[in-house]
Formats: sequence, structure tokens, C-alpha cells
Amino acid sequence: MSTVEKTSLSVDGPKPWYNRPKSISDYDGLAHLPHLSRLPNKFKGRIEVEPLNIQVEDAADGFVPGFLHMPPDFVSPAPETHHRTAAILLSGAGGGVAGPSSMYLSLGDKLAALGTGIPALRLDFRFPARNRYCVEDVSAAMAYLSDMYGLDRFVGRDERVVGCATVTSQTAETEGIRRLAPRPVLLLHGTGDRTLNPSCSERLYAFRNAQMAEGVLLDFIAKFAGLRVNDAEKLAVADQRLLDDGERTELMKRGGDLRPPESTD
Repeated sequence: MSTVEKTSLSVDGPKPWYNRPKSISDYDGLAHLPHLSRLPNKFKGRIEVEPLNIQVEDAADGFVPGFLHMPPDFVSPAPETHHRTAAILLSGAGGGVAGPSSMYLSLGDKLAALGTGIPALRLDFRFPARNRYCVEDVSAAMAYLSDMYGLDRFVGRDERVVGCATVTSQTAETEGIRRLAPRPVLLLHGTGDRTLNPSCSERLYAFRNAQMAEGVLLDFIAKFAGLRVNDAEKLAVADQRLLDDGERTELMKRGGDLRPPESTD
């Protein structure tokens, strides 16, 4: 049995000729959670999700799919008096729009449902694990949110990023983390992860696995939008279980988050 630790799922080289980028139509039915009704009426009525194909300027096949969770009372462009922060939720090297344990489905809805909602974009990659193209995808998403909604502060290489949170991060090609300082970085990693060793996160910073990762991420994002989740919102929104454990794997498969070599082991 090999004892070599896995620190990366990324692949060098050009985009694969055999891999057609996904369209948002490939993710039909994944805009909302199965159990959105568990939110109180005054909160669930606030959530609007827009399916997107965002143009990327680097190629003829330059469209990357995503779901944008927007507070319905959000004014475009964002006024100076409103927070101008958005969260861009990115899956691992395999791409996808559901996130680890499908938590992005829940997190996107919860961020939008807060009293002063935070826009959240669940973004796929055109060519997962090809970092060159993934960077272009994220840059295009940031430009879209800035141009369309006036959102120019992001939790997700440039000065617009105000914070970064990672879940089960690889360490390969992450040297750029040095340039984030002094901006805050949150690292979460399961110690039982067999796809990427948890030391990937431990090496980036001495931080152990945290329970309630979704809640930790929500609090982290809200903080850097300049918001405080009050007790009523915490009880009604942040602490709600909008996904059952038995549904998570299937939603990850449908959302493209379990493309090989990604796994739940």
C-alpha cells in the first residue's frame, strides 16, 4: 500500500479535448434545497436564485455555469451605504456546484436569507483541476458581480478579496496564500479525508478540523461583510438543517462534485 500523501488533484497541461464544459442546464433542479420549507416564511421568501452561464474571455467555449443566490431586496448597483461583499463558493479540483457534503446548497440560501442578505455565487469550473482555466473562471465571476451588481469585495490574487475560507484544501500551487496576508484565512479539513490528506490544511496553517463547518463558514463570511448574525437569525436561519445526511451524496453527484478522482471516502 502506498504511503505517499496526496496534496493535489490538479493536473498540468492544456484543457482536455475530450471534456466538454458543463452548462447550467446540466444542473437542472439544483437551484434550491429539498427542504427550504424548514425556514420560517419571512426568511424563505427572501431567497432568489439565478442560474447563470458567465462568459469567460479566454476562449470560444468561454462560459462557466453557476447559481447566484441574491437577496430579493438587493439594489443594483449596490449603494455606498450597503455592504458590497459577495461570497464565491468554489468546489474542489473536480468542480461542481453543490460543494463538500452539498453544504454550498444550504450555505447559499442561508446567506441570502439573512436580514441584510449576502449574495453568494456557487461557481463550477469549465475544466476542473486545470488551475490556469479555473483562475480565469473566478476572475470572470468577480467581474460579472462587479459589473452587474456593484459588488467589489469578495470572500473567496487581487485587492478585492477581503477574506478566504477553504474546505479540504490541497497544498500544491497554493504559494499565493502568502499574498493574502494580513487578510484572514479560514481552513477546514476532515481528519478522515482519504482523497487529500488533512495535513494539506494543517500545513497551510495550524488549524484542526471544526464541527459545524457550514456554521463556521457562514459566520466567517458575515463578519467580513460587516454584518452580525443576531440571535433570531441564528435560530431561524443559521442553525436550520436544510439537508438531511442521506441526501448529501446524491446531491453531490448531481452537482458534479464527485467527478473522479473525488470521492466521499
